[in-house]
Amino acid sequence: MTDILQQPAVLKGFEHISRYYDKARNMYLAKILPGEYYVTTHNELVATVLGSCVSACIRDKVKCIGGMNHFMLPVNTHELSSTGTGFTLLSEATRYGNFAMEHMINDILKNGARKENLEIKIVGGGRIIANMTNIGQKNIDFVREYIHKEGLNLIGEDVGDIYPRKVIYHPKSGRVIVKRLKHLHNITILNREKNYMHNIEKPITGEIELF
Repeated sequence: MTDILQQPAVLKGFEHISRYYDKARNMYLAKILPGEYYVTTHNELVATVLGSCVSACIRDKVKCIGGMNHFMLPVNTHELSSTGTGFTLLSEATRYGNFAMEHMINDILKNGARKENLEIKIVGGGRIIANMTNIGQKNIDFVREYIHKEGLNLIGEDVGDIYPRKVIYHPKSGRVIVKRLKHLHNITILNREKNYMHNIEKPITGEIELF
């Protein structure tokens, strides 16, 4: 029988994230929901389930400090139909995306990582409802452009298509495990993202400086 390991210490600011012992992998796992992110300096996993949302898996490849986020850009309410007219003001949507990325990167850096050592993998952005404007693709386009503008190193991606995805990230090794879920059969994912979308209709304010 495998002994249960001691739960790694959680970094300040992440006490609210749900963590549990994964027997199959003999490791602790932090489960993040839409709008959340998690950073760790320990040997543990980060997991989430994505529909139209995107996750960026980021780590310092030298010090093996990293984390994963789960976010979606704010959209116009008409985006939920096939006659959608696009984002809310582009500057507002971009501002929210920048906030989602920079908060996590800042937490990774302040725990000892260096920007020049960061490597990124991106996952998600599925078009999970056929007649919905492709919100997922807009999330993909944003995160790719953000990575390019910041001069960061994108080393892998599993994005687009029509599938929701379960994602498990191991920041210590950089390994990402992606399981594609059955299309149209997981209403929980769709409802969760619609609720999240409603909560981000008014993008956050304030400025973030990436150090």
